[in-house]
Amino acid sequence: MTGVLVLIATPIGNLGDLAPRAVEELQAASLVCCEDTRRTGRLLAHAGIDGARLKRVDDHTEARAADAVIELLATGARVALVSDAGTPGISDPGARLVDAVLDAGHEVTVVPGPVAAVAALVASGLPADRFVFEGFLPRKGRERGERLASIASERRTSIVYESPNRIGATLAALAEVCGVDRRAVVARELTKLHEEFVRGSLGELVEWASTTPKGEIVLVVEGAAAPPAATDEQIVDALRGRLEAGSSKRDAADSVAADLGVGRRRAYQLALGIPGGVTPPS
Repeated sequence: MTGVLVLIATPIGNLGDLAPRAVEELQAASLVCCEDTRRTGRLLAHAGIDGARLKRVDDHTEARAADAVIELLATGARVALVSDAGTPGISDPGARLVDAVLDAGHEVTVVPGPVAAVAALVASGLPADRFVFEGFLPRKGRERGERLASIASERRTSIVYESPNRIGATLAALAEVCGVDRRAVVARELTKLHEEFVRGSLGELVEWASTTPKGEIVLVVEGAAAPPAATDEQIVDALRGRLEAGSSKRDAADSVAADLGVGRRRAYQLALGIPGGVTPPS
């Protein structure tokens, strides 16, 4: 028999955000997998659900729990998976369990709902049409430096989760690699009583963080500005380098257009104006 694993998004703060279909799926589940049985127990009590069977599935137990979940799914059961808040698998356990369940031939479906990253993004005022989710940054070492450098050069809006104890250091590091004038938004305690959005430059937010903020934090960082458009002189210089290396004018134009982000036709017309070189037949 084929069972179903149901990923259920739960409130990130305000319990009123629990969707009616989420309540129905939690009621129908033979087993509810969760990070913290006490916290999920309180959520179920709020929803009026009694007698649910709970199983701890967190970073430490997820791999071991998969076998038991798959065994239950093999009986045709419906198993629910929730995290402490938000959508399972988004900087929370869930991805390994989903992979194991799919490998075992069972179905995976989802009851969508709250995601702190998306909530912060759409209310930030920064571009939301294209974005990258960084989750929690490494605390130290080369990997942290690489991730910070990646955010600095990223053209899309970046979203980072951070703890209140480390937000000051992370803002300072981002201000150093991105520049103090890069716009950013700190979203704190989303959907809760003390929800707050602090908007400004990274330099201004570093100063704000000196007050040691409390609560759960999402940081939204503006993407890097597009590099200035290449001038004809820059394109011609690049073309000459390719031609001197033996490229045909057409190949040089293709290469330079890709490297400098300019139109191929523009690059080729400029190449035709450079004496010498090889122009292949059309």
